[in-house]
Amino acid sequence: METIANLRQSNATFRPIVAFDFDGTLTCKDSFTAFLAWRAGAMRYGLGMLRLVPEVIRYGCNRDRGRLKAAVIGEFLRGVSRQNLENEAGRFAGAQSLSLLRPDAVRCWRDWRERGAHLVIVTASPEILIAPFADVLGADHLIGTRLALDDQQKITGALDGPNCRGAEKVKRLAEAYGEDFRLVAAYGDSAGDREMLTHAEQPRLRVFALRP
Repeated sequence: METIANLRQSNATFRPIVAFDFDGTLTCKDSFTAFLAWRAGAMRYGLGMLRLVPEVIRYGCNRDRGRLKAAVIGEFLRGVSRQNLENEAGRFAGAQSLSLLRPDAVRCWRDWRERGAHLVIVTASPEILIAPFADVLGADHLIGTRLALDDQQKITGALDGPNCRGAEKVKRLAEAYGEDFRLVAAYGDSAGDREMLTHAEQPRLRVFALRP
């Protein structure tokens, strides 16, 4: 995938930018929780979710998705090295891509690819976990939630910046492509994609329905 500097050059050549949300749009279910369950196993995953009940209750009051996500990361991934997590994410994508990716969404993705579009995944899920899927799809760029790392490159349980949802998706796109970026089309499935869809010339909400 290209660097931000190269992305700005690509944009200057008027290659159309098309953005896809990941979970629920390109996939038939949430990949983040699926990864955590796959990695932890049924017993450990169930116990971890029980321990997160107080955070879920707090979320019902404060609606702070970033705080809730950080709590989930802390419960399941704190102390894991970046390298190990990348390796595990790669194995998960290799094992689960065919059962997660929607066939009609992948066809649309490939259609835009044949039309010469610059394809970017914009997701609230952690970038490090979605990167192998982005590679499978041949994405030009990936924008997602970033996880904080300590000096030893281990997951701290905090986010490195805001949760990549809502207005943050547009902000991150602007950081990559410039404030005057032109988004030809965008695909999403939830309120968290609203601002990105509003920015697009062709907004597409919940257009994919097929399951693998």
